[in-house]
This record gives sequence, C-alpha cells and structure tokens, in this order.
Amino acid sequence: MTFQDLLTYQKSFTLAMKFFSISKSFPKEETYSLTDQIRRSSRSVSANISEAYRKREYPNIFTVN
Repeated sequence: MTFQDLLTYQKSFTLAMKFFSISKSFPKEETYSLTDQIRRSSRSVSANISEAYRKREYPNIFTVN
C-alpha cells in the first residue's frame, strides 16, 4: 500500500486540483497574493500526507536520543 491509496490523500489531491482550476478565474490583480497563497496551501495538504506516510516506513525516526 502506498500513500496514493489513502482516501485522505486522494480527496486532498482532488480538492487541490479543484482549487487550482477555480483560482484561474480570479482577477489578475490577485494573481500574486491571494491566488498564490491558495494554490500553495492546497498543495501542501497532499504533500504533508505523503510525507507523513513515508516516515512510517522508518520507525527509527520517531525514537528519542
């Protein structure tokens, strides 16, 4: 099983793609402020899920020295 099989990842990726397509219709003056922020934050959800899932493969990462 990979992180792409997780329902939460699939839904967050689909939602990020919807945000991206919706943000294309935003006014041009919002391109570098609101649009950029929305696009980056929507992509980060999927990225965080995949990163956390990959860390599960290395249990030593959670040990405290």
